[in-house]
Amino acid sequence: MSAQHPSPVLDANESDADPERLLRIGDVAGLVGTTTRTIRYYEEIGLLANVPGRHHGGHRLYSEADVERLHEVMRLRNLLGLSLDELKTLLAAEDARAAVRAELQREDVDSARRRELLAEALGHLDRQLQLVSNRSAELQKLKDELCDKRKRVKRKLRDLDAHVASASTAAEVGADSGLLPA
Repeated sequence: MSAQHPSPVLDANESDADPERLLRIGDVAGLVGTTTRTIRYYEEIGLLANVPGRHHGGHRLYSEADVERLHEVMRLRNLLGLSLDELKTLLAAEDARAAVRAELQREDVDSARRRELLAEALGHLDRQLQLVSNRSAELQKLKDELCDKRKRVKRKLRDLDAHVASASTAAEVGADSGLLPA
């Protein structure tokens, strides 16, 4: 007989016809490849929204949107190597653009307001691009440094090979001429 393991997915409210599926913090950490401590810290510093209240015996429960947000935070952190402050700035701009998009989708937005919203979105994109450009410039500088070091090492290898080859040739000439013992 096999032991049954409870599903990590919990219903927010068992009586609802279409309940939101929620996950415990440990299960979310496993899904995104981080620790519960990291998730709690990200909530504390505002990278993730604090989970309102606790359900089912005091466990933190997370929605699919929370998991998607954490995936994005982790992706950006790993891809760009941003500091937490830079990551907060990038995500705040993304959240602001999402709010602008939501307002732009409304049909009652007049063209003057639409223009303001698009200009606002452009500002948010410019901030995001600046962060990415700064990181890209730092990566390019590191790449250039590594390429220069690689060239120096290859040059030293060539010089060493040339020195060994010339010493070997000199030894052969010396042996052939009877100057060196065979």
